[in-house]
Amino acid sequence: MLVEAYRDLKYLLNRGYRKSVALNFVANHYRLGKGERHLLARCVFPDSWIEEVKRKLLSPEDVRDRTLGVDGFNVLITLESLLDGKAILCEDGLVRDLKYQGKYRLYQGTAENLRLIISALSELSPERVAFFYGKNNPGSGVVRALTDELLPKFGVPGEARLVKSPDYELKAFEAVATADVGVIEKVECVFDLARFAGDRIGLKPISLHDLLVSRSLTSSPP
Repeated sequence: MLVEAYRDLKYLLNRGYRKSVALNFVANHYRLGKGERHLLARCVFPDSWIEEVKRKLLSPEDVRDRTLGVDGFNVLITLESLLDGKAILCEDGLVRDLKYQGKYRLYQGTAENLRLIISALSELSPERVAFFYGKNNPGSGVVRALTDELLPKFGVPGEARLVKSPDYELKAFEAVATADVGVIEKVECVFDLARFAGDRIGLKPISLHDLLVSRSLTSSPP
């Protein structure tokens, strides 16, 4: 059922239908649950978008000597989803979380996850980084302080800022680390920092393609 829903949604998106309208139609038709709806919403795109993101995606080597804007909570949530086995490699080549998480929740692993992210940045050698955190998110001041403490420890030039709208700030950068579609469509380059940080410790997301194949096999008659 999920495979058929994917095919129908993909067809409608490639025909120019707005995603929210197409997804609602398909999900209602196949009576999809919340998790399946969320998966399709996060991970399925028209071919035109996939090609656009492919042109924007930076390799790790491309980050060197660049100024990079970092969508702090977006990257943290995605990395934590990788650690929890709840992240997926989407059609456009970016890893996204499937945790239904809105605001970031500070927890005992936050400092270590930030360490993983900033350690990854030290290997990439950007000219400078700017982390942006939404100031209305509970615990944002703690996360900013942790980030500012870790950056010099790993020799990464940069800073962390609390702002009203990280998306607005990030759109002023040429290169950003985020999986947010609204930001990606406004910038020239994007880097999947959460995926890179996860790769360094052996974390691999499942791909949408592999997930659909597995669902197809389990739903096929014997």
